[in-house]
Amino acid sequence: MPDERRRRRARTVILRPSAPPRLTGGHRTDAYVEIGSVTKVLTGTALDRLAADGVLTPDDPVERWLDAPRGTGITLRHLAEHTSGLPRLPPLRLPRRDPYRRFDAAALRSLVNRLDALATAAPGTTEEYSNFGYAVLGAALAAAAGEPYERVVRRCVLDPLGIEEMTARPPADRVLTGTGRWGRPRAPWTMDGAVLPAGGYWATPTAVAALTRALLADRVLGPPALTWRQDGPVIWHNGGTRDAAVFTGLHRESREWVVVHCLDGGVDEADRTGVRLLMDEGRTADGG
Repeated sequence: MPDERRRRRARTVILRPSAPPRLTGGHRTDAYVEIGSVTKVLTGTALDRLAADGVLTPDDPVERWLDAPRGTGITLRHLAEHTSGLPRLPPLRLPRRDPYRRFDAAALRSLVNRLDALATAAPGTTEEYSNFGYAVLGAALAAAAGEPYERVVRRCVLDPLGIEEMTARPPADRVLTGTGRWGRPRAPWTMDGAVLPAGGYWATPTAVAALTRALLADRVLGPPALTWRQDGPVIWHNGGTRDAAVFTGLHRESREWVVVHCLDGGVDEADRTGVRLLMDEGRTADGG
């Protein structure tokens, strides 16, 4: 029953080029919503752009840019591809109600100082999705560029694409959040600290669609970054926080792209909807 109630009150927006926007439950295309791990697309694309500018290379060891122990074998590429051997979450005591609130710059520096003791596998040998790894990657990009992470993303990714409505600090009067048991807005997790490069950005669904179209369909900044995932003909990424879920992707044959954002739903719901729409469009393009 709780899952059914959750689905009934879910607010959803679906954007794709082949159909008009579809909105349910009062969702909006112009409100800022959490995009969770789609933030990693910004981080990975910034890595590519800094490499293209000669600032760094994806195969730089992490200790070139951060005060990490020498000889960990962890490179920026490993961090971007989730093959660094680092755990999914920063190894800290994380409060359940607001899990990343204590994960600040000082905590990250402390963990980076003992990175060799935190890896659970040798770099490059296995894949484990790691928010902690992307926090380290974002800090390395900022150090290499000599400016804060948000400025790196703005200069390297968002400004070249002409995207304004994507930020770590959205205007309060345009924010749409999840709701609690009685339908009241819930305070979001604190995601603008060290975890920001892994999942802390907010955006309007329209801006996520512009990012997807530019990076995947039009390839304005070149081939898609290492961050993107691929399954068969679909290249995609998703994201989720406590109350928000997003899926964005492209079908490589049909060239159809889609953005699905859900509030008070679930990551699986956004994923299923996005993949179904892309695969249906792919079958149509194949004459199926």
